[in-house]
Amino acid sequence: MTRRYEDIAVGDTLPELAIPLTRTLIVATALATRDFQDVHHDPDLARERGSKDVFMNILTSNGLVGRYVTDWAGPAISLRRIAIRLGAPNHPGDTMTLSGEVLSARDGVVEVKVVGVNALGTHASGTVTVAFPEGGTR
Repeated sequence: MTRRYEDIAVGDTLPELAIPLTRTLIVATALATRDFQDVHHDPDLARERGSKDVFMNILTSNGLVGRYVTDWAGPAISLRRIAIRLGAPNHPGDTMTLSGEVLSARDGVVEVKVVGVNALGTHASGTVTVAFPEGGTR
């Protein structure tokens, strides 16, 4: 879907997106981002280091947050910035649900607050900034 900048207003909410956290997603995306830390692919070593299981790496979390906003905004936008903090880890067998709200929309640039939660609490929180082509119009 192509979203029109003119139709976006501060306070708009994005539809929630539930992402099942499979072991394959966590391991494959860690390896795809060249993150070979054992806590992202070896359950026994992750437990030795104090985790209940392997957990998602920050590059994957960053990518999923960015995808959430770009899927909402549409294919014509440019991703300008992703700024997130991580909290509770994403473990296999859980679900991360992303939600968002438009914080600002000015001169074709939109900033969205994003929160991703799982059964343990808030996994990721922060903002994503996107730009619409030709600065948008109002």
